[in-house]
Amino acid sequence: MMKIGICAHFGFGKELMNGQTDKSLAVWNALKKEYGEDQVAVLDTHGWQKNPAATLLGCRRLVRQCENILMLPGRNGVKLFPRLFVALNRGKRCRLHYVAIGGWLADWLKKDDALRQTFTKLDRIYVEGDQLKNSLNKLGFENVILLPNFRNCRILSPGELVTQTELPLKLCTFSRIEKAKGIEDAVEVVRRINQKMGKTVYTLDIYGNIEKEYVKRFRELEAGFEPFITYKGFVQGEEKASELLRNYFAMLFPTYYHGEGFAGAIISAFSAGLPVIASDWRCNPEVIRDGVDGILYPRRDNAWLERILTKLAQEPDKLNALKPNCLERAAHYSAANVIHILTREMDDADENEREAVKA
Repeated sequence: MMKIGICAHFGFGKELMNGQTDKSLAVWNALKKEYGEDQVAVLDTHGWQKNPAATLLGCRRLVRQCENILMLPGRNGVKLFPRLFVALNRGKRCRLHYVAIGGWLADWLKKDDALRQTFTKLDRIYVEGDQLKNSLNKLGFENVILLPNFRNCRILSPGELVTQTELPLKLCTFSRIEKAKGIEDAVEVVRRINQKMGKTVYTLDIYGNIEKEYVKRFRELEAGFEPFITYKGFVQGEEKASELLRNYFAMLFPTYYHGEGFAGAIISAFSAGLPVIASDWRCNPEVIRDGVDGILYPRRDNAWLERILTKLAQEPDKLNALKPNCLERAAHYSAANVIHILTREMDDADENEREAVKA
């Protein structure tokens, strides 16, 4: 038997940048380091709707071959994979673990009694933040474990930090591109500051995959970008992200996305010593320490964000002083630190089963 089977959206061979794929790859890479590649089987669920028979066979293979199953489904798979694995695992051949991505799971379970019943049959549910954990506890789930998001990227040394004091100061966004991620808000605020100051105080580089439903709208926005606003495409690979982000003054994260969880982009920024200026939405206040490694402001309050950036343009060293704190925070959310929460749950269960057999 192999130690772990991971059922997740990897998109092997595709150029993808989104929270689900990034977290799936981070978990897979971290577990391979812990147990060895020969102990970790994978099932890539990319495009599963087009080939359901192969997906079913792949799930059955994981149940037969693995002691533990990790599911990391997105919205399209949450109603399928937990039910499917519970049905395939009627003989309790393996332990079922659900790793939540984002902060929307409790909302779905409140609305779906059958799905909620399925989740009671899972051995463990791992969530990214206290907010979701508390919501699931209120629904009666006692098998909920806090598992913060993490990244495998290299954390810069203090000597590698880059500071900026001269105008224009470089800002970036680093997330999936859609309206609720606050992309238009970031553009509006940077544009307004530069217009009021009569010069380019800030530049803004936008990174990320464009959501399909948002492509037309974003292309319209892009056509009107001034020279100080640029869409840079997406960056694949955690090491590339660290090297890229270190050259910026700050990352903007003005999200109000209803399913937001613990955004991995924040860890990528911290690993590069980059403070994050973010809305106080969902998990952001649990991750970003206001005034320590970033700045929080009320969601969708562009005037507040404008005031923050205007003050920082006058005193950039106040933000530069936070950069060493970002590195310390990144270490807290490194793969080496966080993955042991998951492995401890699996290893303790194995030990308990061995003791039960001896008894």
